[in-house]
Order: sequence, then structure tokens, then C-alpha cells
Amino acid sequence: MKDIWLIFFSIICTTTAQLLIRAAMTKIGSVTSANGLLNALPAMLTSLQLWAAIALYGLSLITWIMALSRFEVSFAYSFFAGSFALVAILGWWLLGESLSPLRIVGIVLICVGIAMVAKS
Repeated sequence: MKDIWLIFFSIICTTTAQLLIRAAMTKIGSVTSANGLLNALPAMLTSLQLWAAIALYGLSLITWIMALSRFEVSFAYSFFAGSFALVAILGWWLLGESLSPLRIVGIVLICVGIAMVAKS
């Protein structure tokens, strides 16, 4: 269990990348079609937030590979569910996104599930 930090580091990188993508796309605007994507592409290619997100995904992948070399995928991936909870909470806190009572219940259930897997 001494290498569990690899799992958590990968989760933090992925969560941060998701938040950076959302923040960047909030500035760039909604993309609803292939044509909209082509129109947004110049702004996307020059967005430091999107480039930082890509770098974090790469770092996450490297640490995830290292984690899976040490832990069973069924164990490690269960912790990755924590990124769903983190993204929802941090999206609410940092980006002002909604966090309904039903989402809060879902987050609590995810955390309970992670705790159960950690004990196994």
C-alpha cells in the first residue's frame, strides 16, 4: 500500500484537467456541432488552460500506468471514482456549478463505496 500515492496523484491530475477544460470552454463558448468545433478551434489551440489540461492528462496516464503495475485494476479503478466526486465538489466551489441534493447523495454513495473498497 506504500505506492497508493500513485493512484491519488493520477486522480488529482485528472480532476484538475477536467476543471481546466471546463474553465477554458466556459471562456471559449459552447461547441454544439462540428462546424462550431472548427470555429472554436483557434481559441482552443491558444488556450493555456487546455494545454495545461493535456499535460496533466499525460502525467496522469504515466502515474496510472505505474499504479496499475503495482495494484489490481479492480482495486485501483475503484478509487478513480473519487474523481467524479471531486470534480462535482470543486466544480461547485470553484466554477459556481450547481450541486443538487441528489448529486450530494450520489457523491456520498461514491465515497462510501471507495471506503469499502479501501478496506477490502
